[in-house]
Amino acid sequence: MEPFQKTIHEVSADLKSKKISSVELTKNVMDHLEKVEPKVQSFITVTRDEALRQAAEADKRLASGSATVLTGIPLGIKDLLCTKGVRTTCGSKMLENFMPPYNATVVERLNAAGSIMVGKTNMDEYAMGSSTETSAYQKTKNPWNLACVPGGSSGGSAACVSADQAFASLGSDTGGSIRQPAALCGIVGLKPTYGRVSRYGLIAFASSLDQIGPFSKDVEDCAIMMGAIAGHDPKDSTSADVPVPDYVAEMKKSAKGLKIGIPKEFFPDGLNKEVSEAVKKAIEELKKLGAEIHEVSLPASPYGLAAYYVLAPSEASSNLARYDGVRYGLRVPGENIVEMYSKTRAAGFGPEVKRRIMLGTYALSSGYYDAYYLKALKVRRLIKQDYDKAFEKVDVIATPTAPNPAFRFGEKTGDPLAMYLEDVFTVSINITGMPGLSVPCGLSKSGLPIGLQLIGKPFDEATLLRTAYAYEQATDWHKQKPSLREG
Repeated sequence: MEPFQKTIHEVSADLKSKKISSVELTKNVMDHLEKVEPKVQSFITVTRDEALRQAAEADKRLASGSATVLTGIPLGIKDLLCTKGVRTTCGSKMLENFMPPYNATVVERLNAAGSIMVGKTNMDEYAMGSSTETSAYQKTKNPWNLACVPGGSSGGSAACVSADQAFASLGSDTGGSIRQPAALCGIVGLKPTYGRVSRYGLIAFASSLDQIGPFSKDVEDCAIMMGAIAGHDPKDSTSADVPVPDYVAEMKKSAKGLKIGIPKEFFPDGLNKEVSEAVKKAIEELKKLGAEIHEVSLPASPYGLAAYYVLAPSEASSNLARYDGVRYGLRVPGENIVEMYSKTRAAGFGPEVKRRIMLGTYALSSGYYDAYYLKALKVRRLIKQDYDKAFEKVDVIATPTAPNPAFRFGEKTGDPLAMYLEDVFTVSINITGMPGLSVPCGLSKSGLPIGLQLIGKPFDEATLLRTAYAYEQATDWHKQKPSLREG
């Protein structure tokens, strides 16, 4: 087995026992990354020289005995997290040459742990999309079938882990952008509770919904990544001052006695049969492991998608007003300031971003605010109340992550509503601020991954990891690897 094929916990042991140096490991990963990158196209920017410099520093730290489990480990970073002196584009022409003067808090924390950044991963423009097809730069391919999408918006972050181009990566999740691509690429993805991980240095899409989280090859690596990035940050006013547990230790507790809720609203008649069967088998497996299965009801959740596509574009229209050609980013000259604004935004934003800005601006406009935005806020409250009621009886809720396995390029781009429906099972978790995790639970007949979504109580990521770990240890879906096949 090549070093790049291992997990963080396996290769970390190799580094500590001096079987391999961080420089050797980083060269091994970078060589593989560059070999498969023309096929997969996970990265907007590859930082080989900087990665090797960081690896040399990691080797000094390993020799001094002050290493953490992440010291010397190559990771991918989604291209909406600010990285000092490294281009950060947010998948948009608007920020094509933007060099942040500071690091995002999560990047600082990974640097402090001694990890290595191999590059900035491709994404849907401003995180708006479910397939990474709205990126202004390239279309990331699904490593399981290069004719299919990797999901979105964190498609590059998911694909690079699935294709062994990095041991883990960071993404962001506003309506499913970690969990949905994790499901489509056959890896683990966790959206933490809102406020659990600092958003300082994250280029905002919808500030009440955005959350940063990890992608990994297995559940233990996910727990390791969460331990590194979670915790209070005074630079983020929405960051929660809540103690961070030892996720790896908590994860290894048995699933026996866990109460798992199954909401009937997440298994509609039109659900893809292969997805439905795989998820139901996974629930049966959890039952065999000693978990108790209970039916729960989330009656307001079917309205989650409609509420989300009012709330998120409304916040986006406000957040993206800063891209005006004045302070940073693209500037297209005009005869006066209004013309400059107009030309800059017309040239800098792609069609999906423009669509959502217009939707949000309309929903917030005088005369429509009460009819749309205010109503969506009320639906948000009802959805949260449903989850709170369900969690009085259960510890975890289990559902499909995505309604379908990965679809082909161009299949849904002509119909925005069909694309938005890919997030139907994930958006309500962002609306409520709760944590959600996707773990591989099967393959379709055409060999494409299927994900099981686990939803937890606020700040109880430990129970999600525990449930996922117990399931993963009893199955081998996480050991299945993509072949980078064409078509």
